[in-house]
Amino acid sequence: MELSKPAIIGGTPVRKKPFPRYNTIGDEEKKVVMEILDTGVLSEFYGSNVDRFWGGKYVRSLEKQWTEFFDVKHSLSFNSATSGLIAAVGALGIGPGDEVIVSPYTMSASGTSILFYNAIPVFVDIEDDYFCIDADKIEKSITPHTKAIIAVHLFGQPADMTSIMEIARKHDLSVIEDAAQSPGAMQKNRYTGTIGDIGVFSLNCHKAIQTGEGGMCVTNNPELAKRLALIRNHAEAVIAGGMEVKDPANMIGYNFRMTEIQAAIAEKQLDKLEAINSDRQHYAEYVNRELEGIDGIQTPKVRAACTHVYYNYAVLTDPEKLGLPRDLMTRALQAEGIPVWSGYVQPLYSYPVFQQKGIYGDKECPFH
Repeated sequence: MELSKPAIIGGTPVRKKPFPRYNTIGDEEKKVVMEILDTGVLSEFYGSNVDRFWGGKYVRSLEKQWTEFFDVKHSLSFNSATSGLIAAVGALGIGPGDEVIVSPYTMSASGTSILFYNAIPVFVDIEDDYFCIDADKIEKSITPHTKAIIAVHLFGQPADMTSIMEIARKHDLSVIEDAAQSPGAMQKNRYTGTIGDIGVFSLNCHKAIQTGEGGMCVTNNPELAKRLALIRNHAEAVIAGGMEVKDPANMIGYNFRMTEIQAAIAEKQLDKLEAINSDRQHYAEYVNRELEGIDGIQTPKVRAACTHVYYNYAVLTDPEKLGLPRDLMTRALQAEGIPVWSGYVQPLYSYPVFQQKGIYGDKECPFH
């Protein structure tokens, strides 16, 4: 069969129309947003120690639904998953000089959230096949200063939580799950985000379910839930309002609160999560079949006893077998109308913020 001329050198693109923008918003979201707008009440948070410290009707309804769906004891909404990660690090009491082990192959907030409390990210390399932190390499990076591990479930693939939790228990470490890209993915019949001490989910504009911006934290520990809530909402209730915590460390709060509109949209979106993930898995299986047998392309592998929800469909390419470098292949596919990109090209430790080691002031704080 004669091959057509590639679009990158002037041929006709395979895809005549651009792929439609990802959109799971429907009539149910539009209806509830209009109901909220008609009330004029877009947020009901107070910072002080009163009932509205916990937010309004729709925030509480979302948190209740999230708790039931993921089978956890506590769910707390945030204005982003980045805020949730910062709050999670703070809630665990991590502070100056402490070390937190994290993957270098992830979105920047997985690493920078650690810096907010003058703690130090320690990067441990990823697995060759699954792109998550390599549990076999974690222990050699543990020091007397190590306080926690952040396990990132990248692209919708669960990290090896069985091994990570065994290591954490052995060394008395806390575990944060960055489940921003994996809502609904499971390992051994447990949802990602519900296995460690705190799980963090993202609801931003291109996630599986989305509210524009937004995030959720889950935990089974009531003290951690209280600390997360305080960091989310100014912590005034500790400073002046009498809401006691066992340890006042890191109880300088932010405004990480979710609005009523975001919460209402999220609740409607959560109703669709299983169907959304099922569609993604169906599409991934189709692409797997179509790419099967092409030398130089490795389709996504799925960890044993896990489900993959394919936030991204990530393939490995072999430039020698394919006969062209990755970046050129990416540009050629884009020219054909296929929306592809070249992954997290740089590991986090190569970013200037970590190379220069001067985050606060001019004293190399917190690294020195």
